[in-house]
Amino acid sequence: MSRPVSSSLPRRAVVIGAGLAGMLAAAALADVVDEVVVLERDELPQGPEHRRGVPQGRHAHLLMAGGMAAMEELVPGARLRKDLLAAGAHEIPLGRGMVALTPEGWLRRWRHTGPHMITCTRALLDWTVRQAVLDTARVRIRTARVEGLRGDADRVRGVRLSGPDGDDGELAADFVVDASGRGSRVLNWLELIGISDVPQRTVDAGLVNATRIYRTPAGAERFPLTMVQADPYAGRPGRSAMVLPIEGGRWMVSLAGTRGGEPPADPEGFLRYTLDLPDPIVGRLVSGAEPLTGIRIGHSTSNVRRHLEKTARWPEGFAVLGDAVATFNPAYGQGMSVAAFGARHLAEEVRRGGLAAPGLARRVQRAVAGAVDAAWLMAVSQDVWYLRADGGGPTLTDRLAARYTRRLTAAATGSYPAASALWAVTSMTAGPAALFRPSAVLAAALGSPLPALSGPPLTTQERTVLRDLDRTGATV
Repeated sequence: MSRPVSSSLPRRAVVIGAGLAGMLAAAALADVVDEVVVLERDELPQGPEHRRGVPQGRHAHLLMAGGMAAMEELVPGARLRKDLLAAGAHEIPLGRGMVALTPEGWLRRWRHTGPHMITCTRALLDWTVRQAVLDTARVRIRTARVEGLRGDADRVRGVRLSGPDGDDGELAADFVVDASGRGSRVLNWLELIGISDVPQRTVDAGLVNATRIYRTPAGAERFPLTMVQADPYAGRPGRSAMVLPIEGGRWMVSLAGTRGGEPPADPEGFLRYTLDLPDPIVGRLVSGAEPLTGIRIGHSTSNVRRHLEKTARWPEGFAVLGDAVATFNPAYGQGMSVAAFGARHLAEEVRRGGLAAPGLARRVQRAVAGAVDAAWLMAVSQDVWYLRADGGGPTLTDRLAARYTRRLTAAATGSYPAASALWAVTSMTAGPAALFRPSAVLAAALGSPLPALSGPPLTTQERTVLRDLDRTGATV
C-alpha cells in the first residue's frame, strides 16, 4: 500500500511479536514513523524454518484469497504472491482444484476456478513476509521480551522490556502494537495500567492435530488438494483429514480430531485413522507415499476471543492485532487472513488521520473487532456442536445458522450459485452476507438440482494415480 510520508514524522512505533501479524503491523506503520522496532523474544531462524513461538506452525495452513489481497496491499511492492509461488507454494482454485467431502456430501468440481488459496508451510509464509517487510528501511527486529506497557489508562508511551543479556529497561514509542500471538499477556498488561474490564470467551472442541510430511509421489504432482471434513452435527467426535501440496515437492497430511476422537501419533494408527473416515481417500493416497518425517501433534486449537473493543476506556497509542485479539480453531483456515485484515485497518486509520489523531487507537480496535466478527461466527457456530465441547452449547442463533448453512452446503454439492456463495465466504473475499444473496437463498430452498455423487469427483488420470498409490486393497 503506497502512502505519502509525512514531513513531521513521529519518532518510533513498537510492535510486539515478529510473527505474521507483527510484520504486517510493521508494514502498516513503516511510512508514518522514523522507525518501527519489532520486539521478538525468540531467536528467529535465518530461513524458512519452524520456530518455537508458533505452536501451530507445523500443521496445515491455508492462506485464503481475501487474506492474500490484504497482505499485498500492506507489503511494499505487492510481491508476496509472486515470491511465495517462486519458492514452491501452490495456488489452489476452490472451484476445480479441490476434492472435498463435506458432512452433506461430495462437492463437485466446476469449470469456473473460483477464488484461489495459497498452500505452503507456515514457515515459508512467515519468512517471505518477514523478508519483504525488512526490505523497508525503517523496520528492524530486536530480540527482547516485553514485560509490560509504559503509560497509563489514558495513553501508552512505550514498553518495559528485558533483553537476553540482562539489559532490562524501557523503550519509548509514539505507538505500540501487541501482535504477540495466542500467548499474549495483554490482559495482565492492561490491568497494570488500570483497565480490567475486558470480556473474554472461549469455545474449545478439544481439537488435536496430527501432521506428517510425505514426498509427493511421481505422477501425483497435480493431484488436487483433498480433504474429508469433520461433521459437527453427528453427535460424536469430529474427525477429518487433509492432503495439501506444499513447497519442496511434498505433501502435508494433517489429521484432526475433537475431544474423544483425537488422531494417534504412531504411523500405523495414523494410517488407520485416515482409512476409518467416512471415505478412505486420504489413507489410500498416503498408503503408497514415502513419509519424510515423523508425526507431529498439536493441541493449541481453541477459539478464544478478547473483546478489547468493549472496555469503558482505551489508551491512546496502543492497539492489539492478530491472535492476541482472537484465536480460531485452525481447521477453518481464518487466522492468518484475520491478522492481515486487522493490519490493513491499522494502515487505513493511520493514513486517514496520522498517529496523533485523537481516538485513533479506539477506532483501530473497533475496526479489528469487526474483522474478527465473521470469522468468529463461522468457527464458533460449528465448534459448539461437537460432542463434549467446552464453552456452552449452541444458542438459538447457532441453531438457525446451522440449519441454513447445512441446507446451503447440501445444495452446493450440485448447485453452482450455492457453491460460489460458500467459496466467497470461505475464501474471505466476502462476509457472511454473501450466504444470503438471492441466488444463494433460492439455491438453499430448492436444493441440489443434480444427484449426489457416490464418490470423489476425480478425473480418469487422477483415478489412475489413486489406484497406483493405493496399498490398502480398496477399489477406485
